[in-house]
Amino acid sequence: MSDSKKTSYFSSGFTLGILGGGQLGKMLLYETRKWDIATKVMDPSKDAPCRLACNEFVQGNLMDFDTVYHFGKNVDVLTIEIENVNIDALEALEKEGVEVYPTPRELRLIQNKITQKLFYVDHGIPTAPFSRFAYTSEIDDSLDHGGIQLPFVWKSAQFGYDGQGVKIVRNRSDLRDLPNVECLTETLIPFKTELAVIVARSRNGSVVHYPVVEMEFHPEANQVEYVLCPARISDKVAKKAIETALRVSEALEHVGLLAVEMFQTREDEVLVNEVAPRPHNSGHYSIEASFTNQFEQHLRCILGLPLGNTDSKVAGVMVNLVGAEGHEGEVYYENIEKILSLRGVTPHIYGKSVTRPFRKMGHVTIVNEDMEEARKIAGEVKRTINVISKMKV
Repeated sequence: MSDSKKTSYFSSGFTLGILGGGQLGKMLLYETRKWDIATKVMDPSKDAPCRLACNEFVQGNLMDFDTVYHFGKNVDVLTIEIENVNIDALEALEKEGVEVYPTPRELRLIQNKITQKLFYVDHGIPTAPFSRFAYTSEIDDSLDHGGIQLPFVWKSAQFGYDGQGVKIVRNRSDLRDLPNVECLTETLIPFKTELAVIVARSRNGSVVHYPVVEMEFHPEANQVEYVLCPARISDKVAKKAIETALRVSEALEHVGLLAVEMFQTREDEVLVNEVAPRPHNSGHYSIEASFTNQFEQHLRCILGLPLGNTDSKVAGVMVNLVGAEGHEGEVYYENIEKILSLRGVTPHIYGKSVTRPFRKMGHVTIVNEDMEEARKIAGEVKRTINVISKMKV
């Protein structure tokens, strides 16, 4: 892109295309609205959260070649908010001069968890030991012959997200309801903490990173319940996590954001779990707590603008709002008025009209000068607000 065009993103004829219209896209649109950057969004659902905030909304199948290709022909720069898109179409667009970030090369590598794990091995990046299977049905035979041992973590090679496509297998009966798909098994790591570092890399090669965050997961849904920034870890472990995330970033040569999820083992080693090449749940705290939030930073990366300050202004805790068990239907946020009375609390409602168990419906950020006080308020938020349906099932 020429220098003259670099100055024409704002209040101009430039159009940013976004594949995926969910909550990540919606929060990215907060920033395009702030800067008056025109946007065009495509999502399979006519009720996608992005539909109201973009300049143009298109309903379409993100995995269909023709649909993605024709959408991309009518934008200047194309980005994603979900990895499950048709990469062949992105490659065709890139060959014809459309700028696509993250690049199709990055997405093809990351989209398949087996390919992703092999990438770590090839580049000497520490990760949990694993085994590959063309089909889940092959795992029984491997257990019989000592190829793998219980317990382990089963992961679908593709299309897993928000706790889907991942299961801890403690006995053979746990395998029964799993889909018979390409998959991997991973040694179950006895870890202290799950950590994440978001690395931002501009298309001009500039790199910055956010502080290490700590993630607390729901034991049943395998979803993040809390994200704490800064993580409650030693400086030595934080340094190791940042260095590991930067190694992944350098090896991948991504453009945009890269969320690197890691395990802190009982011996204080750091192992890479997986990565996401986009704004990420682990960075939502940054909207209130950071000088430059992750969504603005993503725009800065893919447009080649100067990268922003990633420091935190205050400690931040993010609480995920997910649909309550036993509730499905038109959503109601019970007691939201009560949490608004708490100090430093900001709710973000994603705009999904229908709730179901464990569906991500929003998040709440708590900021405070003191991390322990922020975590205490976060617990109160979690106990107070309930995402329920107006009619219980």
